[in-house]
Parts: sequence; structure tokens; C-alpha cells
Amino acid sequence: QMELEALRSIYEGDLCFRELSPVSFQYRIGESGDPKAFLIEVSWPETYPQTAPVISMDAFFNNKISAAIKQSILAKLMVEVEANLGTAMTYTLFEYAKDNKEVFMENQPVNTVTSVSNSIAIGTPDMPASKKKEKKEQLSKTQKRKLADKTDNKGELPRGWNWVDVIK
Repeated sequence: QMELEALRSIYEGDLCFRELSPVSFQYRIGESGDPKAFLIEVSWPETYPQTAPVISMDAFFNNKISAAIKQSILAKLMVEVEANLGTAMTYTLFEYAKDNKEVFMENQPVNTVTSVSNSIAIGTPDMPASKKKEKKEQLSKTQKRKLADKTDNKGELPRGWNWVDVIK
């Protein structure tokens, strides 16, 4: 298949392109983090390109896109298909989708940011700071002296104070 070789060489190293089988291809339009990115799948029936390829947007990747938008994208792609019948058109379709991504997705609501901002306020209400500080226990002078002996007077325990004595 000439077209297959062409697609492989054109999209070599292109992370958006996936060959699912020698007659079935996926292309991701948009960056992976882009809320308006979508995936189109083009499959070739045996009589392709004399007959139209099968274009699908059923990939799980597209599950956040409304059915109406999927329909409109597929309809626009089918117009391209009609115009290119009889010629190898998979590349043309992928490029057409890339060029028209903004138009295709103009009615897709992007609601990724709003849900994050209002959840920050929820959680523990600020406690008055006075309650947080627990009173330190009052130590007697002997207790303080014992503590000072254990540490090197800076409050640091000497290196190795908790080492296990292996020699004993």
C-alpha cells in the first residue's frame, strides 16, 4: 500500500500519530493536555480510496467531547472525503482536522479551571492561632539540667546518642 508507506514516513516520530493496524490510524489533534484536543480514527475499507474511509471519534480520549460536536466534526470531515474520493486522503484528512481544530471545537465548553478554584476554600476553617500553641510543660531545674547533659547545650543530641552498641 503506497499510502501506508507515505503515512509512516510523514508521521514518523510524530507522537500524535498511531497506526492501529495497516488499515487503521489514529491522530490526536492538539496537545495531550489541551482541553480541546480530540482524536480521530480513520480506517480503510477494502475498496478505499474508491469508497470513503471510515472516520470515527469513538476513542475514549474523546469522551469529554459532546456528541453534537463529534457529529459536526465528522460531517465536516466527510465533506473533505467526498472531495477527495479516489485519491489517498488520510493525510489530507488529518491535516484538515489540524488546520480547523479551533473551528471544530469552538463550541466545546472548556471547564477545567473553574472546578479547581472553589475547592481551595473548603477544608478546615482557620482556627484562632492561640488555640494551636499548646502550653509547653514547665520543667523543673533538675529536669532541665538532665536535658542539658543529654544534649550539647544547643538542644542538639550528640552524634550517635541513639546508636546501638554492637560490641557489648
